[in-house]
Amino acid sequence: MVGTRLWRVLRRTRHRRVPTGEYGKRICYRRIPTNQFITFEKNNYSLSSIKKLVGETLWYGGSTIIARFLNYLLTPFLTYNLAEKSDFGKIGLIYSLIPIFNVIFTYGFETAYFRFAGNKENNKNIYSTAALSLFVSTLLFTVVLWANKHLLGQSIGLDAFPTIIKLMILIIAVDTLAAIPFAKLRQDGRPVKYAAAKIIGIVANIALTYFFVKYCPKNYTKDNWVSVIYDPSVNVVTYVVFANLVQSIITLLFLAREILQIRFKFNKQLWKQMMVYAMPLILVGMGGVINDTMNRIMLRWWLPGNEVFREAQVGVFNACAKLAILITLFVQAFKMSAEPFFFKQAEAGNPQKIYARVMKFFVIILSVAFLAVSLFMSIWKYFIGPQYREGLPIVPILLLANIFLGIYYNLTVWYKLSDKTIYGVWITLIGSALSVLINYIFIPRYGLMACAWATFFCYGTMMTVSFIWGQKHYRIPYAWKKLVAYILIVVIIFFIHKGITHFITNSYFSFGLAAFLLLLYCRFITIVEHKEFMKLPVIGKYFVQPKTVK
Repeated sequence: MVGTRLWRVLRRTRHRRVPTGEYGKRICYRRIPTNQFITFEKNNYSLSSIKKLVGETLWYGGSTIIARFLNYLLTPFLTYNLAEKSDFGKIGLIYSLIPIFNVIFTYGFETAYFRFAGNKENNKNIYSTAALSLFVSTLLFTVVLWANKHLLGQSIGLDAFPTIIKLMILIIAVDTLAAIPFAKLRQDGRPVKYAAAKIIGIVANIALTYFFVKYCPKNYTKDNWVSVIYDPSVNVVTYVVFANLVQSIITLLFLAREILQIRFKFNKQLWKQMMVYAMPLILVGMGGVINDTMNRIMLRWWLPGNEVFREAQVGVFNACAKLAILITLFVQAFKMSAEPFFFKQAEAGNPQKIYARVMKFFVIILSVAFLAVSLFMSIWKYFIGPQYREGLPIVPILLLANIFLGIYYNLTVWYKLSDKTIYGVWITLIGSALSVLINYIFIPRYGLMACAWATFFCYGTMMTVSFIWGQKHYRIPYAWKKLVAYILIVVIIFFIHKGITHFITNSYFSFGLAAFLLLLYCRFITIVEHKEFMKLPVIGKYFVQPKTVK
């Protein structure tokens, strides 16, 4: 009866009352004009979509964060335990090539899989078609690389270590074979197995790396069992790369069930459509790795000095780049969950407002992460060995560069949804050309700093061009002025902290000032974006200011 009476009252009033919370025994309401009630429902739909993205980011991205964080733990271990900086430089050079060849070997088929898997007509054949295509091409590409392994080694100055090059080629091949099974797990919404496969492989890698780098050298004698599997005359980098290969193999075996689901059903027509869509994505994919990896190789090519010095500088750059961990991990987590999310939202129609809101929260989180790392550099520096800390000044530049890269990933939705991936090719070419030009001109004089600024301008240019072109072809109502302001504000805060601590060098004061500035910025964000935070799931209730209705 009470519910019926309340409904009759609400129908007669000009406003509808929506409960906002419960305090004691009184239910609190806020009044919403009837003509705005439909808008409220639409916002709820938008929020449910964002909530879904947050959930997928926590699951798929969270597992990626855990796996990559475990992998990042190898950085302090290696930088503190490797005898020579040049050895860590060799590792950096190896892992500069692997992402590039991963892009070539997969040739955009992961994104194409998400793009075409949404069509019910393709559901029966798309998985087998994509997996068989990658299997055959991986065999061909591996044979070509194996036949040219000497040239591959020469390109990064490691032709004297052919075993390392062979292991690298095998890692690339095995990782490629796991690409489509992993994409299937993401598409099917199976985050637990996805996370388990990633984490188990990483744990095996860490255990083997510790075994070969720490345990074997201390316990080696010519007569004990360690001598059977360990040779001190072999460069330690060989064992580090071998541990990575074991990780890749274990991960692939963990996906055996998905691999056995592949059938010899090849849809030639669907494959052609996927290839047309995916081919431009090879160069687009390079946009995410070309500068992040090639700058290490270019540093070795164009830096004056002997071979040991150049490899040591690559090691310093590689170690300091790892200090962008918070932003790098979040960008990777977002990338893993956002791609299938964007395609699924596009099917619902008019998803542009959702994309704009996602971008806003994305930039807010990255801006906070920038301050969390740059202001507390006196703590983060212990993440790497003392001999690598000469490169710490490049870290804030790389942090900003990774923010630009994350925004660029967010912006790529426009040409992926409109099937205009050729624009992604041009954006990548522009950024890569600028990166090569800056590195070529300035590395001989400025070394590490030139690489950092090349990364900054490369990703900044790609972000800007993608935004301008995207607004012409697939307009999304980004609050770009506000987002630019947030980035500028955190940069100003960083310089304020740096300027004050230049004159007051006390470490406790530096830490206290950093904490105050970070909290001040967070408070500023909650004030400016109060209404947005009110609408968020879970934390939104802490921002609601309900008014009781008498």
